[in-house]
Amino acid sequence: MLKRRFLFYLSKWINPVMVGRYKRFDGTVLPLTRICSSTFLQGEKNFHVEDNVYIGHSNFIDASNGLTIEEGCQITNFVSIITHSSHDAIRLYGKHYTFTPNKLAYNEGKVKIGKYSFIGPHAVIMPGTTIGKGSLVSAYSFVKGSFPDYAIISGNPAIIVGDTRDRDDKWLADHEDLKTNYQSWNEQGNEE
Repeated sequence: MLKRRFLFYLSKWINPVMVGRYKRFDGTVLPLTRICSSTFLQGEKNFHVEDNVYIGHSNFIDASNGLTIEEGCQITNFVSIITHSSHDAIRLYGKHYTFTPNKLAYNEGKVKIGKYSFIGPHAVIMPGTTIGKGSLVSAYSFVKGSFPDYAIISGNPAIIVGDTRDRDDKWLADHEDLKTNYQSWNEQGNEE
Protein backbone atom coordinates (compact mmCIF):
# COMPACT_ATOMS: atom_id res chain seq x y z
CA MET A 1 0.00 0.00 0.00
CA LEU A 2 2.78 2.45 0.88
CA LYS A 3 4.70 1.44 -2.24
CA ARG A 4 1.69 2.31 -4.44
CA ARG A 5 1.15 5.67 -2.74
CA PHE A 6 4.82 6.54 -3.03
CA LEU A 7 4.81 5.67 -6.74
CA PHE A 8 1.58 7.64 -7.25
CA TYR A 9 3.08 10.82 -5.79
CA LEU A 10 6.43 10.24 -7.48
CA SER A 11 4.68 9.84 -10.86
CA LYS A 12 3.69 13.52 -10.72
CA TRP A 13 7.35 14.43 -11.26
CA ILE A 14 8.48 11.57 -13.45
CA ASN A 15 6.85 9.58 -16.21
CA PRO A 16 4.24 7.08 -15.01
CA VAL A 17 5.33 3.45 -14.97
CA MET A 18 3.46 0.15 -14.98
CA VAL A 19 3.89 -1.61 -11.65
CA GLY A 20 3.69 -5.39 -11.95
CA ARG A 21 3.35 -8.15 -9.40
CA TYR A 22 0.51 -6.36 -7.59
CA LYS A 23 0.12 -7.42 -3.96
CA ARG A 24 -3.49 -7.52 -2.79
CA PHE A 25 -4.49 -6.40 0.69
CA ASP A 26 -4.80 -10.06 1.78
CA GLY A 27 -1.12 -10.60 0.88
CA THR A 28 -1.70 -12.50 -2.37
CA VAL A 29 0.85 -11.58 -5.03
CA LEU A 30 -0.58 -11.43 -8.55
CA PRO A 31 2.40 -11.85 -10.90
CA LEU A 32 0.59 -10.80 -14.09
CA THR A 33 -1.47 -7.89 -12.72
CA ARG A 34 -0.15 -4.47 -13.70
CA ILE A 35 -1.37 -1.12 -12.36
CA CYS A 36 0.07 2.19 -13.56
CA SER A 37 1.70 4.41 -10.95
CA SER A 38 -0.50 7.31 -12.10
CA THR A 39 -3.71 5.46 -11.22
CA PHE A 40 -5.19 6.46 -7.87
CA LEU A 41 -6.57 3.54 -5.86
CA GLN A 42 -8.80 4.30 -2.87
CA GLY A 43 -10.03 1.68 -0.39
CA GLU A 44 -7.51 -1.08 -1.08
CA LYS A 45 -8.94 -3.20 1.76
CA ASN A 46 -12.10 -3.68 -0.33
CA PHE A 47 -10.33 -4.10 -3.67
CA HIS A 48 -10.49 -7.69 -4.88
CA VAL A 49 -8.54 -8.02 -8.11
CA GLU A 50 -7.56 -11.26 -9.79
CA ASP A 51 -4.47 -12.04 -11.86
CA ASN A 52 -3.68 -10.94 -15.40
CA VAL A 53 -5.45 -7.58 -14.99
CA TYR A 54 -4.19 -4.40 -16.64
CA ILE A 55 -5.13 -0.99 -15.20
CA GLY A 56 -3.62 1.78 -17.32
CA HIS A 57 -2.72 5.44 -16.87
CA SER A 58 -4.54 8.15 -14.90
CA ASN A 59 -7.53 6.19 -13.59
CA PHE A 60 -9.53 6.81 -10.41
CA ILE A 61 -10.39 3.49 -8.78
CA ASP A 62 -12.61 3.71 -5.68
CA ALA A 63 -13.02 0.38 -3.90
CA SER A 64 -14.23 1.76 -0.57
CA ASN A 65 -17.59 -0.07 -0.78
CA GLY A 66 -16.31 -3.16 -2.58
CA LEU A 67 -14.81 -3.60 -6.03
CA THR A 68 -14.13 -6.90 -7.80
CA ILE A 69 -12.19 -7.00 -11.04
CA GLU A 70 -11.95 -10.56 -12.30
CA GLU A 71 -9.16 -12.28 -14.23
CA GLY A 72 -7.95 -10.87 -17.52
CA CYS A 73 -9.73 -7.49 -17.47
CA GLN A 74 -8.27 -4.42 -19.09
CA ILE A 75 -9.07 -0.97 -17.73
CA THR A 76 -7.65 1.54 -20.20
CA ASN A 77 -6.90 5.19 -19.34
CA PHE A 78 -8.81 8.02 -17.63
CA VAL A 79 -11.48 5.63 -16.31
CA SER A 80 -13.41 6.29 -13.09
CA ILE A 81 -14.78 3.32 -11.17
CA ILE A 82 -16.64 4.52 -8.11
CA THR A 83 -18.46 2.74 -5.29
CA HIS A 84 -19.93 5.85 -3.69
CA SER A 85 -21.21 9.16 -4.98
CA SER A 86 -22.83 12.27 -3.53
CA HIS A 87 -24.18 13.49 -6.88
CA ASP A 88 -27.78 13.54 -5.51
CA ALA A 89 -27.19 14.17 -1.80
CA ILE A 90 -25.12 17.35 -2.28
CA ARG A 91 -28.08 19.21 -3.80
CA LEU A 92 -30.58 17.92 -1.26
CA TYR A 93 -28.51 18.88 1.80
CA GLY A 94 -26.83 22.02 0.50
CA LYS A 95 -24.50 23.56 3.08
CA HIS A 96 -25.58 20.94 5.66
CA TYR A 97 -24.15 18.10 3.57
CA THR A 98 -20.79 17.96 5.36
CA PHE A 99 -22.31 17.76 8.84
CA THR A 100 -25.16 15.31 8.17
CA PRO A 101 -24.50 11.67 9.09
CA ASN A 102 -26.33 8.82 7.31
CA LYS A 103 -27.40 10.89 4.34
CA LEU A 104 -30.36 9.98 2.18
CA ALA A 105 -29.68 9.90 -1.57
CA TYR A 106 -26.01 9.13 -0.95
CA ASN A 107 -25.29 6.47 -3.57
CA GLU A 108 -23.22 3.48 -2.46
CA GLY A 109 -22.77 0.05 -3.95
CA LYS A 110 -20.31 -2.66 -4.90
CA VAL A 111 -18.97 -2.86 -8.43
CA LYS A 112 -18.07 -6.09 -10.21
CA ILE A 113 -16.38 -6.44 -13.60
CA GLY A 114 -16.42 -9.96 -15.06
CA LYS A 115 -13.55 -11.94 -16.57
CA TYR A 116 -11.83 -10.71 -19.73
CA SER A 117 -13.86 -7.52 -20.00
CA PHE A 118 -12.50 -4.32 -21.52
CA ILE A 119 -13.27 -0.82 -20.21
CA GLY A 120 -12.59 1.92 -22.77
CA PRO A 121 -11.02 5.33 -22.10
CA HIS A 122 -12.94 7.97 -20.13
CA ALA A 123 -15.69 5.53 -19.08
CA VAL A 124 -17.42 6.09 -15.73
CA ILE A 125 -18.61 3.02 -13.81
CA MET A 126 -21.12 4.03 -11.11
CA PRO A 127 -21.86 2.43 -7.70
CA GLY A 128 -23.91 -0.76 -7.77
CA THR A 129 -22.83 -1.79 -11.28
CA THR A 130 -22.22 -5.36 -12.44
CA ILE A 131 -20.62 -6.00 -15.82
CA GLY A 132 -20.67 -9.61 -17.03
CA LYS A 133 -17.66 -11.51 -18.34
CA GLY A 134 -16.37 -10.94 -21.85
CA SER A 135 -17.97 -7.50 -22.06
CA LEU A 136 -16.74 -4.37 -23.78
CA VAL A 137 -17.48 -0.85 -22.48
CA SER A 138 -17.05 1.82 -25.16
CA ALA A 139 -15.06 5.00 -24.54
CA TYR A 140 -16.88 7.84 -22.76
CA SER A 141 -19.72 5.59 -21.54
CA PHE A 142 -21.61 6.32 -18.30
CA VAL A 143 -22.38 2.86 -16.90
CA LYS A 144 -24.87 2.10 -14.13
CA GLY A 145 -26.83 -1.10 -13.49
CA SER A 146 -26.45 -4.77 -14.32
CA PHE A 147 -25.21 -5.97 -17.69
CA PRO A 148 -25.06 -9.59 -18.86
CA ASP A 149 -22.05 -11.56 -20.05
CA TYR A 150 -20.67 -10.59 -23.47
CA ALA A 151 -22.45 -7.22 -23.60
CA ILE A 152 -21.16 -4.36 -25.73
CA ILE A 153 -22.05 -1.38 -23.57
CA SER A 154 -22.07 2.17 -24.91
CA GLY A 155 -23.54 5.60 -24.35
CA ASN A 156 -24.60 8.12 -21.73
CA PRO A 157 -26.50 6.55 -20.12
CA ALA A 158 -24.98 3.30 -21.28
CA ILE A 159 -27.11 0.65 -22.94
CA ILE A 160 -26.37 -2.71 -24.55
CA VAL A 161 -25.63 -2.18 -28.25
CA GLY A 162 -24.30 -5.60 -29.18
CA ASP A 163 -22.78 -8.92 -28.17
CA THR A 164 -19.01 -9.53 -28.15
CA ARG A 165 -19.53 -13.13 -29.27
CA ASP A 166 -20.64 -11.83 -32.67
CA ARG A 167 -17.32 -9.99 -32.99
CA ASP A 168 -15.36 -12.96 -31.65
CA ASP A 169 -17.02 -15.50 -33.98
CA LYS A 170 -15.49 -13.75 -36.99
CA TRP A 171 -11.99 -14.10 -35.54
CA LEU A 172 -12.52 -17.66 -34.37
CA ALA A 173 -13.81 -18.74 -37.79
CA ASP A 174 -10.61 -17.49 -39.44
CA HIS A 175 -8.17 -18.61 -36.72
CA GLU A 176 -8.82 -22.15 -35.45
CA ASP A 177 -5.82 -21.93 -33.13
CA LEU A 178 -7.58 -19.28 -30.98
CA LYS A 179 -10.57 -21.49 -30.10
CA THR A 180 -8.87 -23.43 -27.29
CA ASN A 181 -7.72 -20.23 -25.56
CA TYR A 182 -11.13 -18.61 -25.96
CA GLN A 183 -13.03 -21.62 -24.66
CA SER A 184 -10.73 -22.01 -21.63
CA TRP A 185 -12.19 -18.97 -19.86
CA ASN A 186 -15.73 -18.68 -21.20
CA GLU A 187 -17.21 -22.15 -20.99
CA GLN A 188 -20.27 -22.63 -18.80
CA GLY A 189 -18.27 -24.97 -16.54
CA ASN A 190 -15.99 -22.08 -15.56
CA GLU A 191 -18.86 -20.07 -14.01
CA GLU A 192 -18.23 -19.09 -10.41
